[in-house]
Amino acid sequence: MKKVFVIAIPFILLIFACESNPKYVQLSGFTQGTTYTITYAERDELNYSHEIEAILEQVDKSMSLYRDSSVINLFNASESSMEVDSLLAQVVSLSLQISAKTNGAFDITIGPLVREWGFHMKKGEVPSSARVEELLSYTGVDKIEINGNTLTKQNPYTTIDVNAIAQGYTVDLLAQFLESKGIANYLVEVGGEVRTLGKNPRGKAWQIGVDKPVDNALSGENLQVILAVSGKSLVTSGNYRKFFIRDGVRYSHTISPVTGYPVNHTLLSATVIDSTATRADALATAFMVMGVDSTISWLANNPSVEAYLIYSNPDGDYAVWMSDGLSNMIVEK
Repeated sequence: MKKVFVIAIPFILLIFACESNPKYVQLSGFTQGTTYTITYAERDELNYSHEIEAILEQVDKSMSLYRDSSVINLFNASESSMEVDSLLAQVVSLSLQISAKTNGAFDITIGPLVREWGFHMKKGEVPSSARVEELLSYTGVDKIEINGNTLTKQNPYTTIDVNAIAQGYTVDLLAQFLESKGIANYLVEVGGEVRTLGKNPRGKAWQIGVDKPVDNALSGENLQVILAVSGKSLVTSGNYRKFFIRDGVRYSHTISPVTGYPVNHTLLSATVIDSTATRADALATAFMVMGVDSTISWLANNPSVEAYLIYSNPDGDYAVWMSDGLSNMIVEK
């Protein structure tokens, strides 16, 4: 389930600040079909770009659907089970845990339905109900199992797509690497998924912008809010940029794993703040499936997770719901 990316940091301000404090290093590049930016404080200004690129390459070899020889593509082409690498095994295991915790709202087997609805390489199409039922017969996390590094599927047509969690997982890997080097102040961002620790070059908590859910707007063009985040991860997912209209009906790219059809509710975007980017990434996607009311109920039972929800009210205007802890992070509206 492809996600919408938000602007992660006010890049111009950050780069300017870095110039006044040479002990902060900033690295950037391309990975997983998007960009990454890493900023960290290092006493000797050591450049870890080589090690970071090696981590990104390892993830790409494991989980990229655009790399024919990747481990995930080999599994998807297999008939039943195979040994996978430790990275993919861990991501699948975490995905199944989060799926169970969200009553199936997060589902890494839903790729065939997303593609059938035209949110991959082809234009948006409305499939027949018979085709949706056929695809539902071999999608669902109950169709796969992970035991150690052995990944098994019940149906040879079942495939997995970890796009909705892999970038968050990558962010966590990079953050863990930086912490292993004794770095206590950093921001790691991959495709809008962010993890922070300590302070930015201005000596304050890292400031992260959340986009307004405006159709066809570029990331960072219209900010809804800016949040001060330190020692946490932040991920935003939304359904307001990827959609198509057929016969006057708007179809969102967020597909329900239960019905096989695009969700039909008022939630436009969900921003999640959690201890890890992996879980924040998956939960942001799950919340977009669940909708406003179910998400608020879920958060009431999981107070360690903070969220900022933007939805449309009965008049068609933007409305906001936020958790109590998140309200204390707002630095600018």
